[in-house]
Amino acid sequence: MNIEIEREEDGRWIAEVLDLPGVMAYGRTQEEAVSKAEALALRVLADRLDNGEEIPELREVFAVPA
Repeated sequence: MNIEIEREEDGRWIAEVLDLPGVMAYGRTQEEAVSKAEALALRVLADRLDNGEEIPELREVFAVPA
């Protein structure tokens, strides 16, 4: 998943996971913003799994042998 980062006028960094609408996080540094966005993205994906939603992005991560 792609993460877009940019620096705000106040100096904070914002990182957004483009494939997951609404997943964005601020940080004092670029690394902190990216780390927080990654953690939030994983929580969103876990929540979707818990609710039975299909997550196409995970098809390549997990495989169930036939």
